[in-house]
Amino acid sequence: MNIEIQLQKVLEASRKLNLVENDTIEALLVELADHAENNSAYILAENKKDLDRMDKEDPKLDRLKLTEDRIKGIAFDIRNVARMESPVGKVLKETVRPNGLIISKITVPFGVIGIIYEARPNVTFDVFTLCLKSGNACVLKGGSDAFYSNQAIVAIIRDVLKKYHIDENTVALLPAGREETNEMLRARKYIDLIIPRGSQALINFVRENATIPIIETGAGICHTYFDEFGDAGKGCEIIFNAKTRRPSVCNTLDCLIIHESRLAELPVFGKKLSEENVMIYADEKSYSKLQGNYPEKLLFHATDESFGTEFLSMKMSVKTVASFNEAINHINKYSSKHSEAIISENSENIENFKKIIDASSVYSNASTAFTDGSQFGLGAEIGISTQKLHARGPMALEELTSYKWIIEGHGQIRSK
Repeated sequence: MNIEIQLQKVLEASRKLNLVENDTIEALLVELADHAENNSAYILAENKKDLDRMDKEDPKLDRLKLTEDRIKGIAFDIRNVARMESPVGKVLKETVRPNGLIISKITVPFGVIGIIYEARPNVTFDVFTLCLKSGNACVLKGGSDAFYSNQAIVAIIRDVLKKYHIDENTVALLPAGREETNEMLRARKYIDLIIPRGSQALINFVRENATIPIIETGAGICHTYFDEFGDAGKGCEIIFNAKTRRPSVCNTLDCLIIHESRLAELPVFGKKLSEENVMIYADEKSYSKLQGNYPEKLLFHATDESFGTEFLSMKMSVKTVASFNEAINHINKYSSKHSEAIISENSENIENFKKIIDASSVYSNASTAFTDGSQFGLGAEIGISTQKLHARGPMALEELTSYKWIIEGHGQIRSK
């Protein structure tokens, strides 16, 4: 189908959504969750076609992979979103003017939201669920790596839409080619907002070529600072979890910063990390402390490229600092403004860290792995914004609305 015709159909479907009751949307999403679980064998079979085409050493493999447990997790999130309060139609402000006009500011859907993303088929479910619940139609532009997975998921979504007599063009999946991407980025007549999800290269491409407003969901170059007042027990567990829970995602620890007075703790932290074969790129001081206390095959000297890198794998860097301020300066230099953490028992350092660090999510004594819409109580997320306009951090239902002014009168006219 011609892309422009396809986008026109999505625009028309988005306008019909304004008249769909929230109870219908909730029931539809609950059924979609059931449908996803009941068709897991079909989804996994299509997902396997994608997995078979990908290099087994590619860090994106884990993001691409679906399992029965992951599908159950996706279904759980869909049900959570379904039961959440609708973000549409909320009165943000209401005033009665001296002339009797009633002026209200209310939340409304954007209309049509376009998502460009790479090898993460779970995003297909997440995006549709959040968009539908917030009254938006969605245009999906998945990567070629997840071609079969995305086709299967959209087919399941459209089956449920048809059952509820909602236009199946409420969701559209565009072909995976570059030309389709360029056409999508210029489709100002049909798409209200673009959200790119993926590598920094993808985000840069969208930013440089889109004629439509975008919200950036930037790369996750995440640091954890183990302060001179840090608790070693907490630190060991937090660092291990932040690095190894799921290394291919954007909230994963990339750089451990450690105060030089606490270098004696590093081999203890390393013992757990070595069990998961984490490769460490250490600066001179931390390398000296780890040498002989960490597997030789997993320990490397850090270079300039070791810092400011989103590894997306079982790799991390270690930076030694002599002061709190040096740690702050290192984070400010290399941060992608995603998620940053401090491990400390010093309340003054914690408070200063929270005030000074410029990131969407700032942690004290907790793993950055929690930067996730579901973990934040948002049901799911459409992305993690690292910019400051409109939305920041995990974006869910509220962030997928704008607002408009409603003015009610009884014949008023303006004289001058």
